[in-house]
Amino acid sequence: MARFLVPFLCLMPLSAAAHPHIFVDVGFDIVLDDAGSLTHLRVTWAYDDYYSLLITQDLELDQDFDGALTAEETDKLTGFDMQWVDGFNGDLEATLDDVPLDLSRPTEATAALKAGRIITTHVRSVAGAPVLAGHALSLKPYDATYYTAYEIGQPVKLIGGAGCMLDQILPDVDAQLAQMREMLLEVDASTDLQDAGLPKMGAQFATEIRVSCPAS
Repeated sequence: MARFLVPFLCLMPLSAAAHPHIFVDVGFDIVLDDAGSLTHLRVTWAYDDYYSLLITQDLELDQDFDGALTAEETDKLTGFDMQWVDGFNGDLEATLDDVPLDLSRPTEATAALKAGRIITTHVRSVAGAPVLAGHALSLKPYDATYYTAYEIGQPVKLIGGAGCMLDQILPDVDAQLAQMREMLLEVDASTDLQDAGLPKMGAQFATEIRVSCPAS
């Protein structure tokens, strides 16, 4: 792995990413203005202990092993996972009434080392700041290749939007695995799995955050 290149950005063949290698707990601040318009999302990524250790070693952080970063080390860590290639969606599917939202590239990056885990945040503005009243917002964090496994393990907060409902919809993992198994049984052994038309593995196991707001 090249320095500063996080595995989110690697285009992994499906066969090489049959199980996740990185585990990330995700959280959201879903921010609405006084008019009920969705202005931006603040996304939290909390990396697993092992990946956090690899990054701190690679960046030569916490050399005294006290679990705390100096101001200089924090600056060095901040933004390590924000160097996205063109077209990368931040491993986030965001839709309004099933229509994809246009999100900005990440801004306002932060990073910290807490209890051995790297925790970063970034902000993504929502183009057009759509009004949510009478509509349904869906957020699904996932890596299509399933190299990285995302779970909603950090707080999800709705800031603004009085009267809006926030739900967390868990995937039926057993059913998805059974479906994937049936599809794989129908694929010829010589077929490249990338060309087999299989569904996105990461999407199949993604937890959905859904926000619905009453019509004005």
